[in-house]
Amino acid sequence: MRINTWFISSFLISTVVVIPILTVFSSFFEDTSNYFEILRETFFLEYVFNSLLLLFGVLFLTFFLGVGSAYIVSFYEFPGANFFKWALILSFAVPPYIYAYSLFAFFENYGTAYTILKYLFGDGNYNQHIPKFSGMFGLILSISFSLFAYVYILARSSFLYQSQNFIELGKNLGFSKFKCFYSIILPAARPAIVAGLSLVAMETLAEFGAVDFFSVNTLTTGIYNAWIAFDDLAFANRISFFLLLFIFILFLTENLSRKKARYHLDSKGGFKKKEKNKLCGSKAFFAFSFCFALFFLSFLFPLSQMLYWTVKFPENLFDLNIMDLLINTLYLVSLSSLVLIIFALISNYGNRVSKQKILNVMSTLSISGYAIPGVILAIAFITFVAWFDENIIKALGFLSIKKVFIGSVLGLVLVYFIRFYSLAFNGIKSGYEKMNISVDESAYLLGYSKTKTFLNIHVPYLRNSLLFVIILVSLEIVRELPITLILRPFNFETFATTAYISASEDLLEAAAVPSLCLIIIASFFILLTSKYILREGSE
Repeated sequence: MRINTWFISSFLISTVVVIPILTVFSSFFEDTSNYFEILRETFFLEYVFNSLLLLFGVLFLTFFLGVGSAYIVSFYEFPGANFFKWALILSFAVPPYIYAYSLFAFFENYGTAYTILKYLFGDGNYNQHIPKFSGMFGLILSISFSLFAYVYILARSSFLYQSQNFIELGKNLGFSKFKCFYSIILPAARPAIVAGLSLVAMETLAEFGAVDFFSVNTLTTGIYNAWIAFDDLAFANRISFFLLLFIFILFLTENLSRKKARYHLDSKGGFKKKEKNKLCGSKAFFAFSFCFALFFLSFLFPLSQMLYWTVKFPENLFDLNIMDLLINTLYLVSLSSLVLIIFALISNYGNRVSKQKILNVMSTLSISGYAIPGVILAIAFITFVAWFDENIIKALGFLSIKKVFIGSVLGLVLVYFIRFYSLAFNGIKSGYEKMNISVDESAYLLGYSKTKTFLNIHVPYLRNSLLFVIILVSLEIVRELPITLILRPFNFETFATTAYISASEDLLEAAAVPSLCLIIIASFFILLTSKYILREGSE
């Protein structure tokens, strides 16, 4: 029997990704310390309630901001519309924890807002009139303004490809613009909007930096505290199980609610390109004001706050070794991107040539890693390595491998690989879906082996998809905090961990320089991806 190398390679890659994910579920049945009993009788319900309140608050606000801005730039022409269609995605460059630092610092007593009012109007008791954004409300705002672009991008994509036939049908029925939007446009875009909200939900439940900064107890902080404060990995994984179960129920409920609903146009008339309405006067001013306010609040506001602190406290700039942080950050980005691209390519090609159902099942399980919060994956990875070292390595008489994988760049890259494998896999898969299988058959007829076909035909064909995946993964790794914080080597810092450590020590001004650098680097990656994200077909 001939061994199928591509099948084995693809299967092994998926297995490596799936193991830590399965560890979370298997750890649910392990014994825990007394901390579980203590927490269950005290703060566990608070963790659950806060997580739910945070989730639904963020989903509501991101829906309003994302769908509203997507609708305006997709259906109307007004001054600045072409600028805002890509400028609004720059909110991705500001992680929630950096937005939280900016929001708190601007409105705190004697903060930036106080300084501005004092400069404009002289001395006065302004603190009592300045609103305070802290706790749950500040947390919801920080996460929402950072993540609404998920909903914006997917909703806008759906709106752009909706047929004009839908809209004209509504007009013929006498629908007002609002009723047309509510009854026709919004339901047709439901799958895209739900996909965006699903990403927001996963990121919200996974958020650690902003939650920790505002001292809001959620399931994520419970997981982190169970591991750090009480050294109870089993209980950390048990809380992780509840979190994943909640995410699964949320998505399953939405899918069942759709039943057999259809969201495509099934008519002989075909697709009719949507026409944009040109706004004038007060309507144009309102559209511009809404988009500019959103752009300012989501990107310019945190950027300005960090820039202000950097200029006001230049000593922080000189106290920080920016080159070391840049080298460390780019080192992780380049190494992780390379690993992800190579193995995602091999896995996709293995699926393509093997056509085995088990590979499809394994691939589906492996790409679920993105739905798991970084703090959960990091702890699951540590749990598995500790178990493997204790039960397998030591039993065979080998030296411990904990130091090789825990607190090392190798372990960090492995967990990045598991966390962001779905981005790389799906990005390359979308490129493969555009390549007809007849290309492979023609190559085989010309005497090409599978390996030669892969290297000489597939890789060059997929270069645009590969570039997009590299940039997308790089953006995620630059922003990633909990995985880097937990698994990084000793004295190995990135812009994200440096900003977090400074903020956790109440040195917000010192967090400005690494935060500003992170925003600039992330903005660069976003601008590189914008032409892929904002494609409009023939437009």
